[in-house]
Amino acid sequence: MFDSIFILLAALFVKHWYIDFVIQTPQEVAEKGTYFKWHGIKHSLKHAIATGWVFWIFADSVIVDCVFLGVLDFLFHYHIDWAKMNINRKFNYTIEKPEFWYWLGADQLAHCFTYLFLVWFIL
Repeated sequence: MFDSIFILLAALFVKHWYIDFVIQTPQEVAEKGTYFKWHGIKHSLKHAIATGWVFWIFADSVIVDCVFLGVLDFLFHYHIDWAKMNINRKFNYTIEKPEFWYWLGADQLAHCFTYLFLVWFIL
C-alpha cells in the first residue's frame, strides 16, 4: 500500500510541476488573480483534468471518483492561486522582494497539502 501511495503522490507532484512551471502561459499567470477570467480558469482546468487522469491511471479509481477528485483539485487550485496573486498584488510583492517568494512557497505547499488530502480522501 505504501508503494502505491508513494507512486500516486509522485505522479501528482510531477503533474503539478509540469502544469505550473512548464506549460503555464503568461496569460494564465496574468489572469489567475482575477475571478472568472478565462485563462485563470483554464489553468486550474488543466490541473483538474490531469489530476483525474493520474487517479485513473495510478490509483485504478473509477471514473466518477476521478471526475470528483479533479473537481476538488480545480476548486482548491483556483482559490489557492487566486489568493496568492491577490496577496502579492495588494502588498506589491514582486520577484525582487522576499515576501513574493514566501507566498510562492506557501502556494506550492498548499498545493502539496491538497494532493495529500485527495490521496487520503480516496484511500
